[in-house]
Amino acid sequence: MSDTTDGFPLDAPARNPLLPAAAPRESTSRVIAEALRAAIVDGTLAPGAPLRQDAIARHFSVSAIPVREALRQLESEGWARVAVNKGATVAPLSANEAREIYEIRSALESLALSLAIPNHTAATLREATRLCRAAELEPDPSLYVTRNAAFHMSLYAPAGRPQLQEMIGTLHRRGDRYLRLKFDLPSHKGESDREHAALLDAVQRRDIAAAQSLVAAHLLDTGKLLHRFLTERTQAEAALANQPKPRGRRPRTTTGS
Repeated sequence: MSDTTDGFPLDAPARNPLLPAAAPRESTSRVIAEALRAAIVDGTLAPGAPLRQDAIARHFSVSAIPVREALRQLESEGWARVAVNKGATVAPLSANEAREIYEIRSALESLALSLAIPNHTAATLREATRLCRAAELEPDPSLYVTRNAAFHMSLYAPAGRPQLQEMIGTLHRRGDRYLRLKFDLPSHKGESDREHAALLDAVQRRDIAAAQSLVAAHLLDTGKLLHRFLTERTQAEAALANQPKPRGRRPRTTTGS
């Protein structure tokens, strides 16, 4: 991806070939959607940036059909907005959406923990410990988002509830671009890491009630934090936009003696 935040087109071709030589259309649209999603999460594509079908098709050397399918997928997941006669743009960040995502996650992940904890083994707990540590040590915002999701999902995998796992995974993806904002709040990133460690400890002790309480507080607090951060940022931007523009000085005029 390019460093531009002005949206597709990306003038330069992809640095690495993303598409298999004979990828079926379903696979092609999925790869395009994943590439666009990653660019939105890491800030390459900013909120409101245009997603031009023809430029995306040229970038990936494909027809318009898989691009339209990829954009429809991103729209259904909340990543893009498509307006008639105006095309697609990256969806704006929403304080209310961020809070709601974490509220729903709190309920679903509390349920998943209650089902998973009795089925954890020494091997699954070792893997969860490894992933917890990897997320704690990750300095890159985009990679942290991935490692954070991997840690959470490792706690729920032994539940053996594929539909519940899929629903939680979808919410993680919806929340990826919001979670990245935590890197603008370094003290909260450290606090989140400590909460992860406490949650892992409760799972290791097989204390279902404590684990549910910890994950609920962790997720609800994150939602409230992001809601407050985005609300305050929106208010600050609005106040700045409404400030009167300074008037230029009138040029001096000279008169003859």
